[in-house]
Amino acid sequence: MSDLKDKILKIYPAAQFEDGQDLLFSVEEKDWLKVATLLKNDLGFDVLTAVVGMDWKENRGVIYYLTATARNWEMVSVKVLAAKSGDDEYIHSVTSLWKVANFQEREVYDMFGIKFVGHPDMRRFFLRNDWVGHPLRKDYDANPALNPIRLEEETNEDDTRTYEVDADGKLVEKPGKLFEKNEYVVNIGPQHPSTHGVMRFRASIDGETVKKVDVVSGYIHRGIEKLSEGLGYPQLLHFTDRMDYMSAHQNRHCLCMCIEKALGLEVPRRAQVIRTMMDELMRISSHLLSFGCTAMDLGATTAFFYGFREREQVLDIFEKTCGARMSMNYNVIGGVIADLHPDFVKDVKALLSIMPERLKEYHKVFSGNLIAKNRLVGVGMLKKEDAINYAITGPSGRGSNWSCDCRKKHPYAVYDEVQFDEVLLDGCDSYSRYMVRMKEIEQSCRILEQLVDRIPEGDIRAQVPKIIKLPAGRWYQQVEASRGTFGVYIESVGEKTPFRVHFQSPCFNLVGVMDLCCSGYMIADLITIGAALDFVIPDIDR
Repeated sequence: MSDLKDKILKIYPAAQFEDGQDLLFSVEEKDWLKVATLLKNDLGFDVLTAVVGMDWKENRGVIYYLTATARNWEMVSVKVLAAKSGDDEYIHSVTSLWKVANFQEREVYDMFGIKFVGHPDMRRFFLRNDWVGHPLRKDYDANPALNPIRLEEETNEDDTRTYEVDADGKLVEKPGKLFEKNEYVVNIGPQHPSTHGVMRFRASIDGETVKKVDVVSGYIHRGIEKLSEGLGYPQLLHFTDRMDYMSAHQNRHCLCMCIEKALGLEVPRRAQVIRTMMDELMRISSHLLSFGCTAMDLGATTAFFYGFREREQVLDIFEKTCGARMSMNYNVIGGVIADLHPDFVKDVKALLSIMPERLKEYHKVFSGNLIAKNRLVGVGMLKKEDAINYAITGPSGRGSNWSCDCRKKHPYAVYDEVQFDEVLLDGCDSYSRYMVRMKEIEQSCRILEQLVDRIPEGDIRAQVPKIIKLPAGRWYQQVEASRGTFGVYIESVGEKTPFRVHFQSPCFNLVGVMDLCCSGYMIADLITIGAALDFVIPDIDR
């Protein structure tokens, strides 16, 4: 860390460092774009991991988490306070350096009102453009009279804008249009079953060829991060089961680890092993659902039922131990809420015994099917450099031959004690993304085989206070969820409720490449590409 600090001071001598879990330093807004360029080009921070909007009451700004993949996935965080121009607050955009910043900065603008200079499309992301106020600001007025339920359509949804700073330091708005008047724009969703939830794509098409895709989100936005600011830490946990419900165990595991890290809490080994096994069962369940839904989206109903047949076995295992099949509410701060059901080992072994033959069956009925391959191979190309630029992690990133598995890069629980392969394919297309998931089922089974007979005796959770107060500070934790790297940011001022919680969703990034992956392909391919990227809408609409 001291070596990295010296390198940062070399490129930016004015850096002000703060104590904390990760190396964090402050950059003045006027220097931010220059420093960000040097961090990427000179120090190798090629991944923009998270963009966390903040309101510290006296000022607002952003904390950027950056990762250098060539240096053992070293991470640094940068704090930038927004500059002021009259009543406006702004920060220079880094979309020219990291494409993933496009949606990330739009979210910050939506929730905090910070405008990003040089951003190509400064619109709200979750809320209507005529929404009054910015909900994650501390001074937000939640009076429902300010934002009544509107049944009429927005009249300005094509209006976009960019911002520049003139010679006098004043923010200048330049209006623009998303689509030209003569473009033919069709809606896909928000009720289309193959959008995998309440998501709307506005696609500009030429005949049947997609020219541009505008992602319209927010139909089921629940304000989880705002709600978290008024709840105690144990009360936050249930939210994570309900974002990407197919990564429920992994997401909740991540939040628990972030809180445990802040408390300096050691989790009993039995709980660590149980958490790891539950995470891998969750991954199998998720990938089976993805297999079935990809097949269904392409019209292969038989394969859909095949995938659900084995997924039922996994859900039965969850139900016996957790009491639920979807929102399991199993991980708690310090461990797990209940011990394993007496049938757990037997049931896991029964699942492992049938999966090799079942996988062969899936490949026979769908993976090798001529129609399926014609629809998936060479469709929705995502080059490795684009996967990195858009921070596309998980199976979709590894389908572009990007080694990005958090279980390998930042091992947690007992992942450093088991043998498994990171599945990488270089097809960079929808078929590769699909096949990575199928092969990851094999690796999850391999992990479970190593642990099923090695579950240690002992406590299932550590002792924690009835009222949990984290010390003042900030923490960030990542796990490998079913669809990619899931991150949790917590900032505390020493009270029993968090000052700020941010959930960095992998699906938010996945939907960010829909325009890139769909442009130039047929409109029917849009459904295929969405299925292969495998985003889950509640994970986006946090």
